[in-house]
Amino acid sequence: MSNQLDPISNPLNIQTIQEIDHLDLPIMQKHHVRILAHCLQIFKIITSEKSSESNNENLLRQWCDNQSQKFDDKKFSDLFYVQLESTVKKLTTFSKSINKNIEDLEIDDLVLLVKQS
Repeated sequence: MSNQLDPISNPLNIQTIQEIDHLDLPIMQKHHVRILAHCLQIFKIITSEKSSESNNENLLRQWCDNQSQKFDDKKFSDLFYVQLESTVKKLTTFSKSINKNIEDLEIDDLVLLVKQS
């Protein structure tokens, strides 16, 4: 069995998932960290695949639309876009507050964000 999970279905690798699982946090906070890490990884994948030809909102919208085609479900695209965009804004604001680029955020940073919430 591969050490990596399928990046299409789960952009987090097994090491990241295990690192989060071993955090000394309540289950709900671990879940929140996992969601933030998942969205952050999606954002990194999206921005690494595209040049700076479009702004982040357009990239997020295009990515969500592409994902929804797999399910033939426009409502999925709209809902996922709203959630992903909201999370990326939260991560961007937080990264600026700790003087980091969003792409440089690590699990410890996400834990700090969750504890502040």
